Amino acid sequence: MKKVLIAAVLTVLSTGAASANSLFEKPEDAIDYRKASFQLLRYQIGDMGDMLKGKVPFDAERFKARAHNAARLSTMPWEAFAEGTDKGDTDALPAVWSDRATFDEKAADFAQYAQALADAADTGDQGAIKKAFGNWAKGCKDCHKSFKE
Repeated sequence: MKKVLIAAVLTVLSTGAASANSLFEKPEDAIDYRKASFQLLRYQIGDMGDMLKGKVPFDAERFKARAHNAARLSTMPWEAFAEGTDKGDTDALPAVWSDRATFDEKAADFAQYAQALADAADTGDQGAIKKAFGNWAKGCKDCHKSFKE
């Protein structure tokens, strides 16, 4: 089942990448879009992380909202990594385009981890939430190591 899900996500992602050129008038638009998507994700991650670290009180409903936002946002940036968006004001490394299969796999994993976090948040089980958040954060770091300057 997992392989089927990954294959389906990769198909959607590659289709999105292929059609992304028509979504943006110029490469800078795509770069701005993906930066904005990642910035919105940072807000979600930061707030959830602060709750899990005890920096702010844990609010199950707010955490759940952040987790669901993150799940939706985790599918958005990838369409903006189209050909021609490797130049300009970007921290994306050339490996995004030279090792696209690995990049797409990590993007699919990231989205899957985010959905798992949303599912865990729905249960209210803080143990499951912490584990799912850790997996998602690891997914962020794994991609950054290989594909972000």
